[in-house]
Amino acid sequence: MVDVGEARTAPVGRRAREVCARGTRLYDAARTVLEDHTRALEAVRSALAPLRDELVAKELESIPVARLKDATEGRLRLAAVEAAGLTTVRSVYEAGRFQLRQIPGVGAQTADQALAAAGQIARAVEETVSVRIDVDRPEPRTTALVVALHRLVEAGPELRRAVDTAAQLDGALRELLPAARPATGRLRLALAGRRRKEAALEATARLSELVADAAAKGTPLQLAQASTDLLRGPASDIEAWVDFELRSAEYYSQLAEVSEHRTDEAAAEGFLPSEVARRVHAQPLDDTHRRVSLRGYQSFGARFALAQRRVVLGDEMGLGKTVQAIAALAHLAAQGQTHFLVVSPASVLINWTREIRSRSTLRAVPVHGPDRQDAYAEWRERGGVALTTFDLLHTLPAPEGTAAGSRATGGTALDGAACGMLVVDEAHYVKNPDTRRARSIAAWTRACDRVLFLTGTPMENRVEEFRTLVRYLQPDLVPEIHDSHAVAGPHVFRRSVAPAYLRRNQQDVLTELPALLQTDEWEEFSAADQDAYRTAVAEGNFMAMRRAAYADPEKSAKLQRLGELVAEAAANGLKVVVFSYFRDVLAAVQQSLDEDTFGPISGGVPAARRQRLVDDFTAADGHAVLLAQIEAGGVGLNLQAASVVVLCEPQVKPTLEHQAVARAHRMGQVRPVQVHRLLATDSVDERLLRILENKDRLFDAYARRSDTADATPDAVDISDATIARRIVEEEQRRLAVEKAD
Repeated sequence: MVDVGEARTAPVGRRAREVCARGTRLYDAARTVLEDHTRALEAVRSALAPLRDELVAKELESIPVARLKDATEGRLRLAAVEAAGLTTVRSVYEAGRFQLRQIPGVGAQTADQALAAAGQIARAVEETVSVRIDVDRPEPRTTALVVALHRLVEAGPELRRAVDTAAQLDGALRELLPAARPATGRLRLALAGRRRKEAALEATARLSELVADAAAKGTPLQLAQASTDLLRGPASDIEAWVDFELRSAEYYSQLAEVSEHRTDEAAAEGFLPSEVARRVHAQPLDDTHRRVSLRGYQSFGARFALAQRRVVLGDEMGLGKTVQAIAALAHLAAQGQTHFLVVSPASVLINWTREIRSRSTLRAVPVHGPDRQDAYAEWRERGGVALTTFDLLHTLPAPEGTAAGSRATGGTALDGAACGMLVVDEAHYVKNPDTRRARSIAAWTRACDRVLFLTGTPMENRVEEFRTLVRYLQPDLVPEIHDSHAVAGPHVFRRSVAPAYLRRNQQDVLTELPALLQTDEWEEFSAADQDAYRTAVAEGNFMAMRRAAYADPEKSAKLQRLGELVAEAAANGLKVVVFSYFRDVLAAVQQSLDEDTFGPISGGVPAARRQRLVDDFTAADGHAVLLAQIEAGGVGLNLQAASVVVLCEPQVKPTLEHQAVARAHRMGQVRPVQVHRLLATDSVDERLLRILENKDRLFDAYARRSDTADATPDAVDISDATIARRIVEEEQRRLAVEKAD
């Protein structure tokens, strides 16, 4: 509030008119953004409505009319309605009052009660149905929805910030502009009463501050960019579908936000006690340094990490624990923190680096390899997110101080800086406190005020492991953790350990999301991988280049990551199918996994034998692994028992990947399917993806898509020889340059 003394110094006359004019322009810009955004949202809702109505109608068609009695506690008499042929809730819901009244024996009260009960059921169904977009079967209605969503997705996360800014300006300027108007003329101000005069001067002073602050923050440009993004002409059908395939998760995130689809709130909050949930909801989450929108449960997870300070985030694999951790780091960066540390297995370090750089404005600093000490020193000096591995952490200088002593500065002392948060990925790696890696983690957790452990392994099944993890974080909670809580069920266990543990399952929170979750697992070649790869490149052997990452199974970075994915799937009771183009790669996979596997299914296996392998895999109780050559297992077999698919290498023909994934992601699949593609940086994998993800190539594939094309991969794929020759030549030039250097 501006006091009267300050108000007397407010601009009057010409200066006030200039301030009001600038305020009016800002107000008009804010209103324009809000109106354009509303129109964009309405376009999505209009496209969504017929798809959702159809799903609701189908569901109501399957519900017998007798269910209307349940909604009225048995008071409704339906014999006459059923006799008239209205045997489902849908038939009653669509009949209307007039048609029902025409049925002999149905009075006004019965008709009204039946319609009210049908409407109640329809609303309940509408909250549960989920519209899914099938990229392989585009039709006019889903195309309209994808095109409408494209405008919002293309605008990016900056649009949400612009809309929030516009809403704040709209509320403030709506009051300030009329109140300041008397100050725009000296005569008008003189004729105003004392109270109106003081209010006008105060409003003008506040308006001047608001306009100046907006200019300093670049708000006019932000609003102009948002309007430009929202007013772009609609994308072509092909452009929208191609973009959807490249970033479908962002489309579904927008769809969930626009449709306001409600998941089970208690499940989305991990069945936390109400007092903990309230504290989490009260925690703000600044998105200034974040480049990705969060789904509701992900926002809650990031807030939980911030509000509870030292916790385990144990979401089931595929729910985006990394994104939630990055959101928490981005918030702390906006609050002034400059240094963060992420510790992970070596197999996911490159993924963390890529995710931080693509999903935030934070600076990622890999601290590994021969130059790790220099990188660590640079991080201590300049800040950012340092990324290192469990096995290298002990080689870095130990942190100073304790968590209690560091709270005054916000974290661990690092040459005068502070470590704002320690993130430990795959935290079950430190379940044995006697190991060197565990001791290193313990030293850092004692020194850091904020610590976030990530693990996809359900702690309910490993209570003693969980006690170990909690000892690092909240030791006072350990005596409260009893085996009996886990025996009583997962919900009871989670409530008992709520201050330190949050876990959500896919089936609870992914009802509005795609049934297909794709993750690229980037790895760096091991020394053995690199030697095999260089030899293959020198020989110009494209196929050997593609499988060089598996040349030495005991030292293969890809196989190490595959083992971790399989282990996590096993912990969650999920079935896995592993695809590769190469038989020898599947043999290496089979050799590396510490468990019995089904298969491999290959071209030399008779069809009847293939089906028996699939049947045995499907009938296996709980977790199981099936190995399949992608050209043999990717066609003609139904693998919907699998909810995790691992692709050992990218395919030259994208349709091979699509067909293979479709074996699991199909009718009858009751869980979201996770697809993990194993990729090596600075290799044939990266070059191949650059070619295959080129939008011109995808445009061509979509434009020529037909039943024939779907049935024949060659119909939409450019020459294998062309791709191979191009990549071999590129890699020979690159490695020759590196060798010369």
